[in-house]
Amino acid sequence: MEKQSLKQYQEFSEERFTKRIVFKKGDSTVFLLNFMPGQELPKHKHPGTEVFILTMQGEGTFIVDGEEVVAAAIETVHLGGTEELAYKNTGSEPVSLYVMLNKIPDERFAQNI
Repeated sequence: MEKQSLKQYQEFSEERFTKRIVFKKGDSTVFLLNFMPGQELPKHKHPGTEVFILTMQGEGTFIVDGEEVVAAAIETVHLGGTEELAYKNTGSEPVSLYVMLNKIPDERFAQNI
C-alpha cells in the first residue's frame, strides 16, 4: 500500500502548466496537471489507454473531439484513447486535474514536465 498527499504535487508555474507524477505502476500512471488561468494543454490522444480525469479545484474547459465540456471542482470525465483531448483553464483560479491513464502507451506519458 502507498499513501500520497496530493498537495505536494500541486505545483504551479507562470510559464506553463505542470505535470507531476503521483504513481507509476505497471501499465498505469496517475499524475496531476496544474494550470494557472489561461494556460492550456494542446490537443492529443492516448492510443490504447483509458483516461480518467477529476477536476480537483478550479474550473476549465475540455475539448474532446471538438466538443467543449466545462468541468468544475469534483467533476470527472472519462475518455478512450482514440478521442482527441485538449484542455484550457478558462476560470480565474488555478486548476488541478487528477489524471489516471490505464495501460500507458509510451514512457513519455509517465514523466514530469
